[in-house]
Amino acid sequence: MITHVPDVTFKTRVRDESIGGENPFKWYDLTTDELFANKKVVVFSLPGAFTPTCSTSHLPRYEELYNEFKALGVDEVVCVSVNDAFVMYQWGLKQGRENVFLLPDGNGEFTRKMGMLVDKSNLGFGMRSWRYSMYVDNKEIKKLFSEPGFDDNCPTDPFGVSDADTMLEYLKSQK
Repeated sequence: MITHVPDVTFKTRVRDESIGGENPFKWYDLTTDELFANKKVVVFSLPGAFTPTCSTSHLPRYEELYNEFKALGVDEVVCVSVNDAFVMYQWGLKQGRENVFLLPDGNGEFTRKMGMLVDKSNLGFGMRSWRYSMYVDNKEIKKLFSEPGFDDNCPTDPFGVSDADTMLEYLKSQK
């Protein structure tokens, strides 16, 4: 069982007004240390942007409870998906996301090193993340909620323990 978040570099896009035009973004390499070192972070990972459960329940509820997480001392709430930065950005716009940080794991490196990369070819998705959430304190994984039935080409998409309410209850129980 992994005890610390893996060291990886995420390929992200950040706004840079000096570029101008309709797409004022540049590439930015974001490291695991920048995200997790000396911080308390709630992470949830899901199979894909724009997919039904991810768009109607998973992300929206974390967004809705964001201030409650912050009130419990959480520095950041992060959503990881094996999607590229462009897809994650457009999904965030479509979702009206304001607080949750959408983290693209386009190559699936973080997800693979977490032991959560699964084959969802049966759905035409290819390699994606299993649905899970975790509480990380200074890169150490303090609690991990992984959906049951982890398996390649799983015919179902379980969603019962990686949800925002389960994580919130866990954090409240630690106070």
